[in-house]
Amino acid sequence: MTKTILITGASSGIGAGMAREFAKKGYNLAICARRLERLDALKQELETQFGIQVATKVLDVTNYDQVFEVFQAFKQELGHIDRVIVNAGIGDGRRIGKGHFDINRATVETNFISALAQCEAAIEIFRAQKTGHLVVISSMSAIRGMPKHLTAYGASKAGIAALAEGIRAEFLNTAIKVTTIFPGYIRTEINEGAKKLPFEVDEKTGSRLLALEIEKEPIKAYVPKWPWLPIGLAMKVLPLKLVNKLS
Repeated sequence: MTKTILITGASSGIGAGMAREFAKKGYNLAICARRLERLDALKQELETQFGIQVATKVLDVTNYDQVFEVFQAFKQELGHIDRVIVNAGIGDGRRIGKGHFDINRATVETNFISALAQCEAAIEIFRAQKTGHLVVISSMSAIRGMPKHLTAYGASKAGIAALAEGIRAEFLNTAIKVTTIFPGYIRTEINEGAKKLPFEVDEKTGSRLLALEIEKEPIKAYVPKWPWLPIGLAMKVLPLKLVNKLS
């Protein structure tokens, strides 16, 4: 039976990029995001090119009831969900104490509370199936506290990394697997206007490397592995003033 992957935030960026990579590998896809026209265009592209089945649905992950409804609807339509990639999120953020609480709150709510809803909905399906692979997209910014515009964003991504580890702890030695991915800097639509970042890769390269790592079902992975694996290990022990230089 062909396996099915559900990807949130799949209308652009690494969400759409990963959808293309997994379509190449022959997976059926359940893709969701706020922009249905983009999802439908991607569906047509992938079904035509790879002969797979692609289901699309509108999802605003900040509508928590809708998260559960959409995940269950995909399950009913496709019969079985083998992997869920919790990818939807926002990269916004402002310096703390500068009058931007609303922006920082929205960042944390979208990247953490909405991710919690997606994990809850996914694990509910996996419990019923007694099998499944949950993938949570965190960030290298989650490794240590980060300054300025990354403070709230990094904290939200650290939160979902801890959430994923807690879920993993419950399902050790079972057929339900949990992977946490820590991407480095990947240039996508969400950050296309930002300055060039250290060791950044383009969207296509980043998506390909993400898919390769996710296929291995690791406990956690830094992507791209070089140089982010050694940097990630170093970030845990370096003085904060040196960690700041990566922001």
